[in-house]
Formats: sequence, structure tokens, C-alpha cells
Amino acid sequence: MRSLSLLLVSLLCATVATAEDWPQFRGVNSSGVSTAAKPLPTTFSTTENQLWSAKLGDGIGSPIIVDGKLYVTGMTGDQKLGVFSLDAVTGKELWKREFDTGKLPRITPPNSHASSTPACDGKRVYVHFSTLGLFALDAATGADIWKYPLPLPAYLMDWGSGASPIVYQDLVIFNQDDDLASALFAIDASTGKLRWKTDRSEMLAGYAVPVICQAGGRADLVVAGSGKLKGYDPATGKELWTCNTLLRTIMTSPVVRNDKIYIAVQSYGDETRTLKYALLEWLDTNQDGQLARNEVPKEFQERFDKSDKDKSGHLNGGELDTAFQSAENQSGGGNTIQAVRGGGTGDVTETHVVFNLHNRSPSNLCSPLVVGEQILVVKKGGLTSSFDAETGTTHWELSRIRNIGDYYGSPVAGDGKIYVPGENGFIVVLEQGPKLKILSKNDIGESCLATPAIADGRLYIRGRNSLFCFAAEGK
Repeated sequence: MRSLSLLLVSLLCATVATAEDWPQFRGVNSSGVSTAAKPLPTTFSTTENQLWSAKLGDGIGSPIIVDGKLYVTGMTGDQKLGVFSLDAVTGKELWKREFDTGKLPRITPPNSHASSTPACDGKRVYVHFSTLGLFALDAATGADIWKYPLPLPAYLMDWGSGASPIVYQDLVIFNQDDDLASALFAIDASTGKLRWKTDRSEMLAGYAVPVICQAGGRADLVVAGSGKLKGYDPATGKELWTCNTLLRTIMTSPVVRNDKIYIAVQSYGDETRTLKYALLEWLDTNQDGQLARNEVPKEFQERFDKSDKDKSGHLNGGELDTAFQSAENQSGGGNTIQAVRGGGTGDVTETHVVFNLHNRSPSNLCSPLVVGEQILVVKKGGLTSSFDAETGTTHWELSRIRNIGDYYGSPVAGDGKIYVPGENGFIVVLEQGPKLKILSKNDIGESCLATPAIADGRLYIRGRNSLFCFAAEGK
């Protein structure tokens, strides 16, 4: 009997040890790729291959899974954030915490105040919320561990918060690029104490999640921002290298494969369209070609006053060029798909770019997917393009996937399939590979702006108000 018990314990331990984790936005190192061999569903809906669903409240942050437990957030009231822990197999609620958010900042639809994806190291769950800062909860119980009060992010065009933390070794790393005081933070995962902070004030508002690139015998912390892809020492926050090939606005995140960093960016307008022209388009309410003090959000009026050199009460000409965009980083618009080799030192713009595909029309919102030998991008209208990940050679370009609409969540892959979530609630499944093959189109019944998660043969999709779990063996 004792031998049987030991066998059962060892089998249980083996199951736990081999469980697949998806511990942050887009899984391990934000790759968006599941490497498990378990089959994933091709067709699914609320009546087919659904294991369970759960009502959460409004939100667009993605679910994460660690050690068989799922963590996700949602707005459970007008000024109340809910953090949920669910059993990843059954959907049973393990614990739930609710936090008073206080007065909420302005945001532009379709953003949600619950827009950040948590991160987890198995011991603690790390959550960011605009008015609450960064905080850690016990992964098993939901109890408070620590809280770090980050500055409230500010956005000239009221986009709203949307950045997500990552965990690397014993650090929680959070990049807050906004239009007022961009900075990169590293917090001790156990204590919540600040280990280092690196100024990024030359960056405009952006939402790129940091990634780790192993190259040149070291690990680089890589962050995309206005005009520049930068590598930092994760132990100190010291800048190691910069590649000055990006665009004005960065809403997508890079992905890493081996020693290469891939990023696909669209920023509206051509390379001469600096922030100045966007401000005149969106904030100049009387369209007189200049900005008055009362036309900018109150958070930026102090900077307005410093830039108003002639004290005219208006910003125009050279004043407006550098009032809200760094004079040393006047990056403009355009679109690009790039591969950059990591591990460099100093300015690597001329030495480490593997390929740079201009005018290939990637998304301004959906991060690229690198899986197998391909890099795939998807954009508004259900237009997809695929390129060879080593050479940049085109597989196909701007081909529709039979789901016209907006795309906010990024594609993910597993079991030879690619899942492309549409804002209209339809999830298109493609066959992984150099030829476009549409396998199915599936309806979850509500809007979807989040990126799906994959773990242990299950597909988790966060709708606007609900979370769905699908599996090939679902009922």
C-alpha cells in the first residue's frame, strides 16, 4: 500500500513539474508561443469544446497561468479592481481580491482601466494598476505582500494605462513610457524595494513589454521606445546599447528568438510626422495652428509654461516642436518590421540590424509572432503578412483572413496552429507555416481585445467581460 502511495505521489509530482506555465503577457519572455506537444482545439465556441467560462467584469488584460493556477484582473465596480485566482483546469475560484481604485484617470475607448496583464513567479502575483501602482499578492492566498507607488502615468491624448510587468530572476521589471516622465523600474520581488530606476524621458507614450535577450555571453533587458530599441543590464539598469531605427509611437512589444530581437511597428504618418502634427490634429480644438494652454491636459500645463518662451499663451513653431517631444529624439511616423541582433555595445544602428522591412504595413497595436521559421503580423481589416524569420523574405503579404474588423490582441501559437483574436469576438485559426491556410473561424460571443493564453493543451481567451477556457477534449 505504501508503494502505491509513493507511486501516486511521484506521478503527481511529475505532473506538476511538467505543467506548462504562461507566466506573463504572451507567456514565457512574451514569445506568444506554447512549446508543449499537447493538442489544441481548432474549432470552439460557447457550445463547442468549451471547458468553462467565468464572469470577471470589464477588462482587456490577458490571463496568466502558473502551477495550474490562473490569474486575471477585471473591473468589478466603477472604482473597484478585482484580482482573481482560478483553477486553470476547472475554472473554480480559488481566491478573489477587490481594491478601491479612487478617482480614475481619463482613458480613450476601447481601452479599459483593467488593461495590464499580471506576472507571476509561483510565489507572488504582481499587478499594475494606474492609480494603485505596482503591488504583489501571495499566489496561494491573495494576501497583500507589498506595494510600490509608481507615478500616475499621463498621456497627452488620454490613451490610458496599458503596460505590464515582467519577472526576471529576483526582480519585477516595469516599463512606464508615458508623455510626462518615462522611466524603467526594477523592484525587488520579495521586498517591494526599488533596486534601480532608469530615466527614459526622451520616450513618448508607449506600451512595449520588456524582453530578455541572451546574446554575446550575457542577458540583455530589451525595451522598445520612441525611435530606439535599447538594451540594458538587468542587474543595474545601465544602458548597454541602442539601435536608432524605430518610430515615434510604440504600442507593440518585441519578441526574441535565439539572439535576435524582432519588432513590428506602425506609427501614423511618414517619417516627418513628429508628435507636433498629431497634437495639432487632436488637441488644437479651434484649428488655429497652435496650442493654447487650455487645449492641453492639466498634467502638462507646467511643461507648457516652460516651453512658452515668449509668454504668448500659445505654443507654435519651434516651441511646439520640443514642448512634449525630446529635441534629441524627433522620431517620426512610418512602418517597419525589423530583426536586430542582441549583445551589442553602444550605438549598434549600423552593425546589428539583420533586416529592416519598410512599408510592409504591420499593425500599430498587435505585436508580431515569431514561430517556426516565420514572423507573422496582423493588422486592422484582418490583413496578415508572413516573412522568413532569418532573411525577411516574403511568404505572403496583406492577405485577408476572412474577419474584417479591428485587432488589438496579439496572435499566439501552439500545436502547429496560430490563433488570431479579433475585436469583434471572432478568433481565426491559421496553420503555422510559409503558406496561408485558414483552418477555422470561431465566435466567443463577446468583444475581445486581450491576447489569448495557452497552457497544458488549453486555450484561454479573455473577452471584454468574461474568460473562456477551450480544449480539444472540451464538452
